[in-house]
Amino acid sequence: MDLVEFRRTRLGDVLCAFALAVVLCAGWAWRDWAALSALQLTDTDDMMRLQQIRDWIAGQGFADLAQHRLGWGAGLEMHWSRLPDLVPAAFIVSLTPVVGRYWAELIAVITWPTVLFAGALCLTTRIARVLGGAPIARTAAVVAAVAFPATTIFVPGRIDHHGFQVFLLLIIVRALVARPAMEPGLIAGLAAAASVVIGLETTPLIAAAGVAMTIGWLRAGAGTDDRMMGFGIGLGAGLLAASIVFRTSSWGYPGCDGFTMVAWRAAVIAAFAPMGMALAARDIARPATRAILGSIIVIVVGVGMVLVAPQCLSPYGMVDPALARLWLAKVGEAQPLFATPLPIAIGYAGVMVAGVVASAWRVSVTRDPRWASLLLVQVAALLVTCLQLRGAYAGAILAAPALAAVIAAARARGSLSLAGAWVASAGMLYPMAAQAVAARTSAAPPGTHAADAAAAATGEKGLADLAMLPPGRLLAPLDLGAYAIGATRLQVVGAPYHRNNAGNLAVYRFFLGPPDQAARVAQTWHLRYVALRADDLGGAAAGTLAEALKRGAPPLWLRRIPTRERALFLYRVQGGLFPKQPAR
Repeated sequence: MDLVEFRRTRLGDVLCAFALAVVLCAGWAWRDWAALSALQLTDTDDMMRLQQIRDWIAGQGFADLAQHRLGWGAGLEMHWSRLPDLVPAAFIVSLTPVVGRYWAELIAVITWPTVLFAGALCLTTRIARVLGGAPIARTAAVVAAVAFPATTIFVPGRIDHHGFQVFLLLIIVRALVARPAMEPGLIAGLAAAASVVIGLETTPLIAAAGVAMTIGWLRAGAGTDDRMMGFGIGLGAGLLAASIVFRTSSWGYPGCDGFTMVAWRAAVIAAFAPMGMALAARDIARPATRAILGSIIVIVVGVGMVLVAPQCLSPYGMVDPALARLWLAKVGEAQPLFATPLPIAIGYAGVMVAGVVASAWRVSVTRDPRWASLLLVQVAALLVTCLQLRGAYAGAILAAPALAAVIAAARARGSLSLAGAWVASAGMLYPMAAQAVAARTSAAPPGTHAADAAAAATGEKGLADLAMLPPGRLLAPLDLGAYAIGATRLQVVGAPYHRNNAGNLAVYRFFLGPPDQAARVAQTWHLRYVALRADDLGGAAAGTLAEALKRGAPPLWLRRIPTRERALFLYRVQGGLFPKQPAR
């Protein structure tokens, strides 16, 4: 392939990915326009991300990621990073003088996920082209474009970090299947560092990519030492730079739940493993000797990480046990695969499992170590999904190259085989099948519609009702609390963020305790408003405040506020009517 044809092919891949992303995101935006046009975003984290960006634009410090309207006192130190805020904030700041603040925000929340989706499809196409050439390259883009549940993190409104992290993971995989050299290693290391800065969810998959590089290094292949060195340098240098640029106000938080000093130390120590391997075995070709050296280095680095950052063995270890039981164990994307109903498991894991099988077939047929490297990362994503459903986002899109190869092979076998290959590769069909099963089993798979989370949070009228309230502190169920922060100027007691132990515990004690206990919580937190939806805290026991509110029997100190949203129960706290405490 000459240079002109190479450039034409690359341009064609980019245009194909861009066209697919624009068409699909336009369709999703049209479908969800009612919520999207009201800036009622898909997920609680998207709403909170938008508010975080607004606060930054309004003058909050770059390093100050606290949400000052959440929790007690000065607010809650979030475990997030400023890195995912940069592009949406740039859109809003640059467009506001031209089209106004509302349209600038709307354009930002639509454009940023579309750009990430186009980039993810382009990278998938390039990975497939390297592995299988032209016959599978653009087919892989189409397969990736419908790879549920990966598609759910790129729909308009999804400005939180999941799509960004999957994009960075694809950069790492693209470097993994490239010819081993220093440059791909550096790129992979920098992408890994950026992903760690954003959050720790993809670290098992980055580690799997590192294992794949190590397997190539054990074989002493050409360029594998340089790639290992590049990966270590890129990771270490990226983390060093990030510790200066993206150090947050919660840098000293004694946990390993985000880009904290604890997590940074562990990641920097990990960066010495690939560098140490590359240096130690520079003049050694025997795989057995390299394996011994590599094992020693990995053990030393691993022990160092545990000694320096033992908190990383339990990132959520600081969550109150009661909250871990009442809330964290029920977070949808944190559910183990085998603890979910069968329809949900089918929807989330279907195309990922098909992709693992397809990649294993390609490894057996081609004996190509690059396919084996991709398979290793896919298996890691499947294992993560078995622990937490969020692993399926990466696993679904990584399945695309191998499934495209299955489709290419099926073309030679006739129309029936080709149709079967497309059905097995179409990720969006798996949740449809799951819905059919759910209709018979009364279990509904989550995430099959981009606006499900927003619709569950509350209707547009409900948020408008809250937005009309004068300033004060609101206590509401956790998801509604996150939406209230993004849609109002109210202070909020609780929202679905694990560092907010005091506020979140107060929410559960308020609603799941008797009215007298709720009154004490209301007095302690100086509440002005209480909100509850008809479907919140589903099985609240008799005698709890939540049960009393749902049957229309609030205590005297709660006065109902009329709302346009019938499913929203909104109350004003009447402090003078609190029950008197018995004299001691």
